[in-house]
Amino acid sequence: MLKPTYPIRTGRLALRPYTPADLDALHAIQSLPQVTRYLYWEPRSREQTHEALQTKITQTELLEEGQILTLAVELAATGELIGDGMLIWHSLTHRSGEIGYVLHPAHHGKGYATETGLALLELGFDGLDLHRIIGRLDARNTASARVLEKLGMRREAHLIDNEMVKGEWTSELDYAILQREWRARQ
Repeated sequence: MLKPTYPIRTGRLALRPYTPADLDALHAIQSLPQVTRYLYWEPRSREQTHEALQTKITQTELLEEGQILTLAVELAATGELIGDGMLIWHSLTHRSGEIGYVLHPAHHGKGYATETGLALLELGFDGLDLHRIIGRLDARNTASARVLEKLGMRREAHLIDNEMVKGEWTSELDYAILQREWRARQ
């Protein structure tokens, strides 16, 4: 069970629960084609973003397997919402989970995704005592693959044409890190 104390602070970021006041900033991210290019969904209308936000607002803790923790990622210095990070608790028995992140393109290439990923791995390994955490991505998303590699995750699989996404076959890369590997890096 994981009930974080918020905000979770990193060197330059604050991760916190979403609020209704985040609608405009979240829509500015989720409505961009370059943001959704490698995701399962198309750019969202304001109404679709509002619906997604209503779900995100409820995803503030992990009380049982199968739940998702979704946190707003903001710049600590300004409070600007720049994206979100998520931790999925896959299995209690196998102590496994998954991380993910989505950032506004204006904030790509600055290390924010890596910083977010580090915070999520810490929540998973230290907060939930997970044994293994994975990251899955569209194989064309080379920038996200670099982030997972910077986090110390190893590429374990390249699944060729494994999913039909937005009318086309897409391939997936799967990365993973074990708790003992994470601890050795700390």
